[in-house]
Order: sequence, then structure tokens, then C-alpha cells
Amino acid sequence: MFRPLFVYIGTRYTRAKRRNHFVSFISLTSMIGLALGVVVMIVVLSVMNGFDHEMRTRVLGMVPHATLETGQPISEWPALASKVKQNRQVTAVAPFTQMQGLLTNNGTVQKVLLNGIDPAQERNVSIIDAFIKQGQLDALKPGEFGIMIGDKAATKLGVAVGDKLTFVAPEVTVTPAGMFPRMKRFTVVGIFHVGAGELDGYLGLTNIEDLSRLHRWKADQVQGLRLKFDDLFQAPRASWYIAQKLGDEYYARDWTRTHGNLYQAIRMEKAMIGLLLLLIVAVAAFNIISTLVMVVNDKRGDIAILRTLGSTPGQIMAIFMVQGTVIGVVGTLIGALVGMFAALNVSAAIAGLESLIGHKFLNADVYFIDYLPSQLMAEDVLMVCGAALVLSFLATLYPAWRAARTQPAEALRYE
Repeated sequence: MFRPLFVYIGTRYTRAKRRNHFVSFISLTSMIGLALGVVVMIVVLSVMNGFDHEMRTRVLGMVPHATLETGQPISEWPALASKVKQNRQVTAVAPFTQMQGLLTNNGTVQKVLLNGIDPAQERNVSIIDAFIKQGQLDALKPGEFGIMIGDKAATKLGVAVGDKLTFVAPEVTVTPAGMFPRMKRFTVVGIFHVGAGELDGYLGLTNIEDLSRLHRWKADQVQGLRLKFDDLFQAPRASWYIAQKLGDEYYARDWTRTHGNLYQAIRMEKAMIGLLLLLIVAVAAFNIISTLVMVVNDKRGDIAILRTLGSTPGQIMAIFMVQGTVIGVVGTLIGALVGMFAALNVSAAIAGLESLIGHKFLNADVYFIDYLPSQLMAEDVLMVCGAALVLSFLATLYPAWRAARTQPAEALRYE
């Protein structure tokens, strides 16, 4: 197969030679350093993508994309829901009622945000069914005062399905005997596990009619409507538009007010970490400079002979550019393959390590999820590989230029 002379010589220089194995060893270490940089960058970006994906699917699949309220109980919510659904961006609507309070059992207290839901309607706007460990959503029947809580709250309170809990509302009842807190006994009918600490520990679900009675409203009155959009990033603008169209008494709240800062922090961290890791790849790529400088010094005699045989400075420069590019291509290819394999298996590997040593690296009390997610994206792999190849190519320019300036008489003087 025909190969240009500079390609043949450049690829030969990357392999071990009889006279100087040290130079080839330096080439190997440069290749390994570049590969490790690519591996680390792909894995870390995949983990950040995983956090971003879990935030959008799990957490934002449980909390409302937006809510529509008036400040007063809404009686004719089906008619209002029909008006809201006229907006093409709204995919589903469900009623809700909320009340903050405390859950108590045997002297243990846990704060809770109690969500009153219609089980049939809730499935259209929430992914709660995918995370129920015990029980089922249909067990939240009106009049039975059943409650579904997260496994973290259940563990703290020491309850299981079928046990009783006391809900203490943040209001008091005034009687001739004095003021007493409003309390209600609930029966645990289900336990869920989302993997997000704030949901598994502080969210409770009950039937919307039961919570309306606890509010002392009519059974058909609700606090507001929960909206689900086909694009959650359009929720702030679309919900505001819907509220303005319905009238001044309506106002909208969207997910950016409750979880927007966390989501933006994840996106910003991905960008900053990607930039910092790119510096690691740059350091590994520019190790090629020192490798090629040593090769140029070692091959001064060869360069002089090639020049006397008629090779042009451009051909000499191309020889060492080929050598550096081969190092960059092979290192990037190895790093990409290992990085993709690691990114696809890092979640299982960390989970196995946690079970082996009995320690959780991600505590749900600190982080919004209690496991390490990973999502490999083709555009990230292409970006990392492209950056590594460009930096590797740029690193070849100076040593190749030095080689092209070698004078044959000067190089052969002491040979």
C-alpha cells in the first residue's frame, strides 16, 4: 500500500527503536496521559448529565411543573380545568390541596407537606406510580383518611403499611376549655421511594376530599390545579399567560421557584467542571510537545540525512506532525472507548462499592438524590474527542517547526 514518505517515517518514530527506548517510553506515557484525561472528562460529564436527567425526570416528575391558585378554595375546578386545557402546551391537569404540618408516632415527630390528590387524576401529572414500594395509589379512598409517605419518613417514624399516624395541623381549635391543636389520625396505606431525600422524607399523599375536610372546606373544593406541560422549560411563561387570561384573581407558581436554583446550579457546575477538566486534557496533550522536542533532538542526524537527500523543510515538519498526531489519535481513541465503558457502568460500580463497604457516598439528607446517576451523551463524547485531537495537533506545531529549522551541516558536525 502506498504511503507518503513523511507518513511512513512519522509512524515509525512512534514505535520503539533499537538505539533509544526512552523516547518511545515518553511517547507511550503521553498517550496514556491523554487517554486518562479523556476518560475522566467523559465520565464526569456523564455523571453531570445523569444528575441533570434525574432532576428533570424524577424530582420534576413528582413536583408540579406549575400550579394555578386563587388564594381561596375553588369549587368548580372541572370547568376551570377545561379552560386551562385549551392551551396546547398543557398536557394534563389535576386538582390538589396542600397542608403543612407534623406527623407523630410514639413520640417521634416528622415535618410533612401533605398533598391532597385525586388518585385517578394524579397519574396524569405525576410519576408516583413508578416509585411505590408498598400499597397502591387507589388505596387513598375518600373518607378513610389514608396516607402514603416516603420510605425515609416511614423509617424515622417506625411505621409500615396498616399502622396509624397522627397529623398535627398548624392551627388550633378554640374551645371553652382552651386552645387545642388540630389533629387527625391517618392510616398508612402505601410507602414510596423516589430516591430524592426531600420527597422521601417530607412529602405525604392523601385523598383530596379528606384534606378538604381537614381544611373545613366542602368536599368538592380544592386549593388549585396542578399543570403538566409538554416542555417543562416553557412552564414559567405558559403558566403566567394562562393565569393572566383567566383573570386577576388567579396566580401561577412554577417549578423554577422551588427547584430552579438547584437545576441551574447543576447546569452551571457541568459547564465549569467541563472547562476545568479540559485543562487536564490540555496538560496531557501538551506533554506531546516535550515528547516531540526530545524526539527532534534525538533524530537530528536523521533529519540532516533526509535534508541532504532532498527532503524539504515542509516534509520534515510533516514527519513530526504525523508522529504527534498519531499519539493524539491513539490516546484519544483509547480514552474514548474506556471512558464510554466506564460511564455506562459507573452507577452499578458505585452501588456495588457502597454495598460492599456499607457506606453511602451520597446522603439523601445532603443531596437531592441518594445514588450516583450517569447518562452518556454522544455530543459530549464528540466534543471531548474533538477537543483532545485539536489540542494534540496544536502541540505538534512547535517541535515540528524546530525540526524543520535544523541545519544539516550543524547536525552532522559531530556525527
